[in-house]
Amino acid sequence: MALIIPVRGFTPEFGRDCFLAQNATVIGDVTVGDECSIWFNTVLRGDVNTITIGDRVNIQDGSVLHTLYQKSTIEIGNDVSIGHNVTVHGAKIRDFALIGMGAVVMDDAEVGEGAIVAAGAVVLSRTKIGPNELWGGAPAKFIKMVDPAQAREINVKIAKNYLMYSKWYEQSEAEK
Repeated sequence: MALIIPVRGFTPEFGRDCFLAQNATVIGDVTVGDECSIWFNTVLRGDVNTITIGDRVNIQDGSVLHTLYQKSTIEIGNDVSIGHNVTVHGAKIRDFALIGMGAVVMDDAEVGEGAIVAAGAVVLSRTKIGPNELWGGAPAKFIKMVDPAQAREINVKIAKNYLMYSKWYEQSEAEK
């Protein structure tokens, strides 16, 4: 069972049909929408400020989400995929965005709707990534525009896949 820790009077809240891996950790002022999946070794640390996650978001293995005390919050829209080993620190990520494996998104950065942050990218504080833009590198720079319909289709597919994967674990528990 995932580790859910209330702190400073805040208890994490979850929407319907969410999957929390057995060793995921969710702390404090965290709100998770419907049909989300929080995968193995992921930490959502809402101890110092608010983390708000929309619907059908998958936060993959080893990712860490945290904020700055009284300065930054995390807002993640709907149908967002956060790849393996991603760090999101006090940033805003809009609907249908994709954050690639191993990326870092720093305080007060904004990732626009349908945007893609490439694997391994480092998005510096206060960077504004527009809708449907692809950014990569360290520090991350604009690479090209992506087709909005294609980006939405990819992210909806990933979100549905991760929802399907999470159901496998429910089935495993039922079989015990």
